[in-house]
Amino acid sequence: MNKKTVILIGFIILKFVLQYVLISPEYDLQRDEYLHLDQAHHLAWGYLSVPPVTSWFSYLILLLGNSFFWVKFFPALFGVLTLLIVWKTIELLKGNLYALILGATCMVFSCLLRINMLYQPNSLDVLCWTAFYYTAILYLTTEEKKWLYAGAVVFAFGFLNKYNILFLLIGLLPALLLTEQRRILVQKHLYFALLLGVLLIIPNIIWQYNNQFPIVHHMKELAETQLVNVDRLGFLKEQVLFFIGGFLVILSGLYALLFYKPFEKYKFFFASILFTLVVFLYFKAKSYYAIGLYPIYIAFGAVFLSKILETGWKRYLQPVFILLPLLFFIPMYQLLFPNKTPEYIVAHSEKYKDLGMLRWEDGKDHALPQDFADMLGWKELARKTDSVYATLPNPELTLVLCDNYGQAGAINYYSEKGIKAVSFNADYVNWFDLTVSYKNLIRIKEYEENNTEFAETSPYFQTSAIAGEITNIYAREYKTTIFVFTNAKVDINKRIEYEIKEEKNYE
Repeated sequence: MNKKTVILIGFIILKFVLQYVLISPEYDLQRDEYLHLDQAHHLAWGYLSVPPVTSWFSYLILLLGNSFFWVKFFPALFGVLTLLIVWKTIELLKGNLYALILGATCMVFSCLLRINMLYQPNSLDVLCWTAFYYTAILYLTTEEKKWLYAGAVVFAFGFLNKYNILFLLIGLLPALLLTEQRRILVQKHLYFALLLGVLLIIPNIIWQYNNQFPIVHHMKELAETQLVNVDRLGFLKEQVLFFIGGFLVILSGLYALLFYKPFEKYKFFFASILFTLVVFLYFKAKSYYAIGLYPIYIAFGAVFLSKILETGWKRYLQPVFILLPLLFFIPMYQLLFPNKTPEYIVAHSEKYKDLGMLRWEDGKDHALPQDFADMLGWKELARKTDSVYATLPNPELTLVLCDNYGQAGAINYYSEKGIKAVSFNADYVNWFDLTVSYKNLIRIKEYEENNTEFAETSPYFQTSAIAGEITNIYAREYKTTIFVFTNAKVDINKRIEYEIKEEKNYE
């Protein structure tokens, strides 16, 4: 085993270890993770929230035991594979050992530690962007047609994971047209590869068609409720912060793409990043959508710097570029990860507020970062719901109806009673089991000052009561209430069918 391999293994182990130690055990899984994990029980070619690939990994996690370790393993794995591709890109570009270490350091000590912390499509999205760019470099370097087909497969897999990868093509095409690399557009194998990619994504397109293209409704809702709060200047500022320790390396890569002769055939990558960022800005995209852009430019920058820092006084700058990501990681460690108690964060809120971390998708500041607040209270909710469920007559005839997908997913994940909670929110609207004649209702209701649940629901049942609420003041679900209604006077199933129909008509 040579020195390069030993160092690479060291970085891989470090990456895996960091992904686990940066999460304090007092935090639960995050809201979105529960929905993605529940998709394993409802495999399909598409969902209201995401394309199908996440469900495939969720099913694998389920087979492995559905434990916290495996939930966190896969985003960590995607981060490691992204690191590995950057390493291989540096080798392909003739980078030396210093370039490899520099690139790996910039990758490990970056925003990817936070992205790879959560089981969401984002980690795999970054991996697919990086892998696609890698296949493009391989094709331009070797001119072997197989890399066109490999790129098509990577893109299709990325599309089936998160539609965000479409922005990659939108930014790449005009960049190709502006450089001599546009000759690739007359390659017949490019179009055969495109056909292969289309064939791979067709099942999801058919699913979208059969379900009245819910992605359109999802994007409209996203634009109205979240993207409307996106500040374009803030978007640009956050681009700098994502790889702040490797920012100079990325800038060096962009410079090299314009002026470094060995990179001449890759010049279109310079225009590509500009076009892609402009498109993101136009659509007021969330800042993290663009993270997949940067790893490949770290590879370019690391190789270029390894060449210009080889001799003379410049060689003394080599350790500086290595140390920068490590130095910037120190404040990142203190602020960006759920490795501090909620009480600590509240006591030091000014530090978090200055970085904009307390601003949620609603555009307002809160006590904790949204992701952290979304990792609290779920076990409490599931435990209390289980307790109520166990006391009911005919519990198997009980519908557990939640306000949102986080509540439903968390109850399903942690429940020891085999509860299958549902909601009219997100994908759960398609997961009601109407073969059961429900007699009881456990209603999980988000906190409202003037809650009307009793007035609206109790007339349809013999008894009604409040069975508990979330007491963790730092949880986003704080004061979420558990109502229990027993012995229905009416046919609950008919009411459910009506509500499902109304929800789908709205979508």
